[in-house]
Amino acid sequence: MMKILHTADWHLGKRLQEYSRIEEQKLVLDEICQIADQQDVDLVLLAGDIFDTFNPTHEAVELLYKTLRRLSKNGTRPIVAISGNHDSTQFVEAPDPLARELGIFFYSRYDTIIPIGKLDSGVEITRSESGFLELKLPQFNFPIRLILAPYANEVSLRTHLGEEDREAEFRNLLAKNWQNMGDRYCDKFGVNLFMGHFFFIKEGTPIPIGAEPESERPILHVGGTQALFTDHLPAQIQYAALGHLHRYHAVAHLKIPVVYSSSPLAYSFSEADQEKKVVIIEAEPAKPVNYQPIGLTQGRPLCRVKFDELAKALQWLEENPYCFVEMTYETEHSIDAPTRKAILKAHDGIVNLIPQIKKPLDQLNYSLQVEDLGKDMVTLFQLFYKSEKGQEPNEELLGIFKEVISQNDHL
Repeated sequence: MMKILHTADWHLGKRLQEYSRIEEQKLVLDEICQIADQQDVDLVLLAGDIFDTFNPTHEAVELLYKTLRRLSKNGTRPIVAISGNHDSTQFVEAPDPLARELGIFFYSRYDTIIPIGKLDSGVEITRSESGFLELKLPQFNFPIRLILAPYANEVSLRTHLGEEDREAEFRNLLAKNWQNMGDRYCDKFGVNLFMGHFFFIKEGTPIPIGAEPESERPILHVGGTQALFTDHLPAQIQYAALGHLHRYHAVAHLKIPVVYSSSPLAYSFSEADQEKKVVIIEAEPAKPVNYQPIGLTQGRPLCRVKFDELAKALQWLEENPYCFVEMTYETEHSIDAPTRKAILKAHDGIVNLIPQIKKPLDQLNYSLQVEDLGKDMVTLFQLFYKSEKGQEPNEELLGIFKEVISQNDHL
C-alpha cells in the first residue's frame, strides 16, 4: 500500500490587496512538509497554480524550490507538479533538468515528454509520452501511472491535438485522448491516477453560484475551456487529483474519487469560511483507494463581519487580532472620519471597510428631475448624493466637494 499527498493552488507570491501573504505561505508549506513526513508519504502530487503570476517574485521562487527540495527527501519521495492557469508554462518547466535529479518532475506543456531513465535514488521513469508518465519506486513492486492534464486554453490544446471544433467536440477530444492513454497504459497491475487543473462537474449538474474563487471565474469563459465532465475520465483511473477550485470537495458521488484538495490558504473573502486541506491517498493496484483530507491550520483566517455599533466592532477586533477582515458597518449615514479612524487603528488586518446604509434604498423616493439641472453645483451634488445614497451628504463630504469645484474655478 503506497501513500500519496495531493495538494494544489499554492499561488506563491499572492497578495491580499496591499497585504503580502509570503510569511503565511512559508508557515503553511512547512505544515504540509510535516504532514508528508508524519504520514510517511511516498509520492506528492501538486495540481497546478504553483505561482500566482506568470512572473513570480524571487521570494516566491525561492520558497518553491526550498519547499520541494524538503518534500522530496533528497529525491527519495518523487513530486509531480503540473501548471495551472496562473502559471507560465515556460517558467514552470525551466528548472526541470536540475529538479529531475531530486525526483521533482514539472509538466506544463502538452508537447513535453519527460525523459525515461533511473535516478540515483532508485526512482525510475519507465514509460513516458505527451500527457503521460509512469513511475517505478524502489520500495514497491508495481508502477504508478499518471495521466497529466495541466491547464491549457482551447487554442493551445487544439494546436497540439489537431482539433478545430469547440464545446462538445472539444470535451470529447480530451476524453478520447485520456481514454486512449488509459487503455494503453493503465491495467490492473499498477496504480492509475489522473492529475488535472480544470473545472470538472458531473454532466447534467448545474454550475453552482460561487463555485470558483473570485480570481478564477473569468477563465471559464474568456480564453479558457467550459466545464469538463467527470464521465470523460478514463474508467481505469483510481483517483483524480484536481486543482483550480480553492475549496476542498469531491465532485458528485462517483465510482472513483474526483477530488479538489483546496488551496493551502484562503486567498479571497469568498473563501472566508473554508477549511483548507491536503489529501492523503492510500492506493494499491486493482483496488479502490482510501483517501482522507487533513486540515491545515497555519495562516491568517479571512473573516467577514458586520456591526452597527462602534464599541462592539472594536471589541471584536481586539478579541480577533490574527486575521484579515472585511467589515461591513451599518450606519444611518456614511461612516464619519472618527469612526473610520478608530476602526482602522484597532486592527492591522482590515482589508475592506464597507458602509451600509440602514434604510433600504428601495424605500426611498429621492430622484433627480429635469428641472433640477438649472440649480447650482452644490445643490445638484446634494440631490445626486441623496438620489444615490438615500441620505444627505455630511458636512465633511460637502466641504471636500466645495474645495474641488473651487479649484476647478481657478483653472
